[in-house]
Amino acid sequence: MAAALVVAGLLFWELRHLLLLVFAAVLLAIALTAFTQLIKDSLGTGWALSLLVATLVIAAAAAGFSFLLGSRIAGEITQLAERAPELAVSVGNWLGLEDPLEWLEQQAGRVFRNFSLLSEISGLSTVIYSGLIQTFLVVAGAIYLAARPRTYRQGFLKLLPHRWRSEAAKVIASATGALRVWLLGQFLAMITVGLATTLGLLALGIPSAIALGFLAGVLEFVPYVGAVLSAAPAIALGLVEGPTRALLVLGLYFAIQQAEGLLLAPLIQRKAVDLAPALAIFAIVAFGIVFGPMGVVLAAPLTVLSVVLVKTLWLQEGGDRSGAEAQAERADLESSAGS
Repeated sequence: MAAALVVAGLLFWELRHLLLLVFAAVLLAIALTAFTQLIKDSLGTGWALSLLVATLVIAAAAAGFSFLLGSRIAGEITQLAERAPELAVSVGNWLGLEDPLEWLEQQAGRVFRNFSLLSEISGLSTVIYSGLIQTFLVVAGAIYLAARPRTYRQGFLKLLPHRWRSEAAKVIASATGALRVWLLGQFLAMITVGLATTLGLLALGIPSAIALGFLAGVLEFVPYVGAVLSAAPAIALGLVEGPTRALLVLGLYFAIQQAEGLLLAPLIQRKAVDLAPALAIFAIVAFGIVFGPMGVVLAAPLTVLSVVLVKTLWLQEGGDRSGAEAQAERADLESSAGS
């Protein structure tokens, strides 16, 4: 048993990046499954056709967004990249750094070192290429998982001893429900923060406001750390135009985050999992150390999953969901476990 545990630990460590990709695919599949179920209930179509419609709607929405704002955002991001040395020197001088550009290069090298499992295996030297391949794997895996979710659940349950299957079905139901609600809340928070940031920066006359708002919305997926990372370039742009403008930008981001924390966060936590700020911050650091940058990105859903597992398995709590939906899903999983 001790040898098996050691081997399992070593195997997990070697495959940790691959397991993170699998978790990302499962997370995306949960969102896609929820959207597919909504279309199925609305149109009365079969699961396969509903999944096809859901995928096409998402693809059309992404294409429409790219057509309307993609070129504008890309142009503003290019402008930000061109002004990066100027902004780095301005902020570095304000902070008292001797050589801000060299310091940034060293930090970037540390962050992106061993970024990707695929880059190590295939010898790809460009993070962008490996990132695109990983994105393709996650999206493709999510579509396959969403196409036959019961098959994969039953297959996983059949790998367990029979006496554990009922309890494992309950854990899967609780974790899936919590992640589904958390994803919905985060999606609403990302849209709200992105729009509010864009409008606020436009009102303050900050350059590249649309790109900065888009960045703020995307990075809202990473609690606390994302807010700091998205605010840094905007504050730097404000600092170039003067300390007063930088303080106004800082006040804008602070006000948006406070409003999001007071209005949206309690709703998400009440329906999903109550994540204490200290727990979330240390979880981001821990998952970042173990998994790298992808661990930071997925730290929040990983923490949600961990809390659900602790409540269900260790504390023997029934999860945070209630109602007919949770009971129906658990009954379905328990029946599949028994078969």
